[in-house]
Amino acid sequence: MTDGKNIVLIGMPTSGKSTVGVIAAKMLGMDFIDTDIVLQKREGSKLRDIIATEGIDAFLRREEQAVLGIQARHSVIATGGSVVYGDAAMRHLSENATIVYLKIGFEQLKKRLTDVRGRGVVLHDGESLEEMFANRSALYERYSDITVDETGTIEDTVRAVLDAIESRAK
Repeated sequence: MTDGKNIVLIGMPTSGKSTVGVIAAKMLGMDFIDTDIVLQKREGSKLRDIIATEGIDAFLRREEQAVLGIQARHSVIATGGSVVYGDAAMRHLSENATIVYLKIGFEQLKKRLTDVRGRGVVLHDGESLEEMFANRSALYERYSDITVDETGTIEDTVRAVLDAIESRAK
């Protein structure tokens, strides 16, 4: 189905990239990589602590470097929501992958994201959640090969991702 290519999941914080990614990887017999965990291991610190101590710009540079260090084949890769701020990281991820945007609406984001700082979500100084949503939505659209609207359960989303990947492979 993927011919050794990776599947990269992008989308807003709380869009289910990690959850969908793990299930899709199991169903496809692929490896699973979570770039947030790769970054935390590399830095020896939680995302929120990197942001708090180093600042957003340093965090984004570290995130991009962590992503650039990933050499994967036949893997499902769940990215951090801010990965799309790094053009080099996105070019690297797209070299051997289908990029899937897990799209949620703003109201879903507001409902799901109750602790922005605790989750280590990148919000630029003075940026509202609504502005972040608009800015990132445009980037997700730009980088994605496939968009999956999340309107049902996690299982529905996984099925929609797998169906879209299969249709694209034909």
